[in-house]
Order: sequence, then C-alpha cells, then structure tokens
Amino acid sequence: MNRWIKVLLGVSVISMNISCDQITKSIVRSQVNPGEMIPVIKNYLTLTNIENTGAFLSLGESWLAPVKMFFLMLLPVVFILFGLYYMVRFSNRSIVLIISIAFVIGGGIGNMIDRFKFKSVTDFLHLDFGIVQTGIFNMADVSIVIGIISLFYCHSQNYFHTEESSS
Repeated sequence: MNRWIKVLLGVSVISMNISCDQITKSIVRSQVNPGEMIPVIKNYLTLTNIENTGAFLSLGESWLAPVKMFFLMLLPVVFILFGLYYMVRFSNRSIVLIISIAFVIGGGIGNMIDRFKFKSVTDFLHLDFGIVQTGIFNMADVSIVIGIISLFYCHSQNYFHTEESSS
C-alpha cells in the first residue's frame, strides 16, 4: 500500500476518533446532569457526567498548577507531535501500526481539546461487573486503550522494525 495512502488513512482514523469523542462528550454535557448516574444496561453500564481535572482515574487532580500544566497539557502535546511525526516518517511500516498510532493520537487530541477548552475532561462511562469494574472514562480513553493494545500486538509481530513487503 502506498505510504501516503497509509498516512491519509491514519489521519482519517485520527479525525474519526476525535469526532466520536467530542460528539459523545457534547451529548453528555447537554443531556446528563453533573453527577447524575443513568443505568444503560442494568448496572453493568452506567452513564454519568463527571469533569476530571486530572488524568487517568483522576491522577494528578491535586497537583500544583505548574506541575499539572506540564504533565497534563505540555507533555501530551509533545507525545502527540512525536506520534504524528512517527506515523508520517515510518508510514512504510505495517498499516496496523499506523492505525494503532492513529488511535492513540486521536484519543490524546480528544482529551487535549477538553483540557484546553474546559480545563477538565468530561468522563461519562462506567462498567461494573461486580468484582471487576472500571473508573469513569470517555471515548478518547477507549481510543487510547485500543491503540496501546494494538501497539503491543504490533510489537509482538515485529511491525516496528520491519517494512511490509507490499510497500
């Protein structure tokens, strides 16, 4: 597959992830009261509306403003830019690797939009299967997790170090 088609596909995946994240957060902000919990599938899947000023599972919520600014706003921008560079520079690698990177970047940008626009991230999904349950998360988090799991798969298949023969 042509490397620029892969880049275009990666950019499309990034755009779709950002759109899905921002649309769902907008719906939640307008339709679910802050703190309200709405069971969707019994108590297994619950919608809520929580503003998270920290990171994953509210990590860093109580950090001092300069530390929070560095770790939650500046550092993620650097990682996103590096991911974009890597995606373009190594677009001759596996399409699975490109899409995996695009999922992480799209989720990262989705959460960064919230941080810059609202100074917090809207989280709204909660899964509870008794002894196994999640924190409250959003679609950007889902994108990031899918991307990271896919990157582990790419690593196990050696996609980081080899080029596809069809490139």
